[in-house]
Amino acid sequence: MTTEKKNKPRAKVTRPSIAVCPGSYDPVTNGHLDVIRRAAGLYDEVVVAVVNRSVRKEKTLFAIEERLAFIQHATKDFPGVRVEPFKTLVVEFARKVGAKVIVKGLRAISDFEYELEMHQLNSRQDPEIESVYLMAGSRYSFLSSSGVKELATFGGRIDDLVPAEVAKRLQEELRR
Repeated sequence: MTTEKKNKPRAKVTRPSIAVCPGSYDPVTNGHLDVIRRAAGLYDEVVVAVVNRSVRKEKTLFAIEERLAFIQHATKDFPGVRVEPFKTLVVEFARKVGAKVIVKGLRAISDFEYELEMHQLNSRQDPEIESVYLMAGSRYSFLSSSGVKELATFGGRIDDLVPAEVAKRLQEELRR
């Protein structure tokens, strides 16, 4: 009498999926929050990585601590989202937090051209980290931090473009 072992399918070991959403967030906009919210629906954990000092952008309007606080407050009800500062290459930061994905939002062709270049450079640094792009929702396709700052500088209405506390601080800061 022979006994046959049936090949049972092995339980697949799954690791939590972690994504990084990097940016300067100076200031965080409702468009940023839309991308972060949607990324949180795709990954177990999303680390909003706030760059302490960007090479491509001039001095930030808000200090890193205030930008972190704005995002923490705005995402407090987003499950699986945390906010951290970083000042290294984004791929180094992604490795540090165990992320295999960098999520970025795209608004227009100009965003795509820049992000394609960044993807190529990041892939050279770590080919194991993927870049994933989420298209901006139609109501946010025009929205940028620099545009919001310009509107606020000249007294434009920004209350539907950024969280309320950001709108208030922007108006205080830019009146000076």
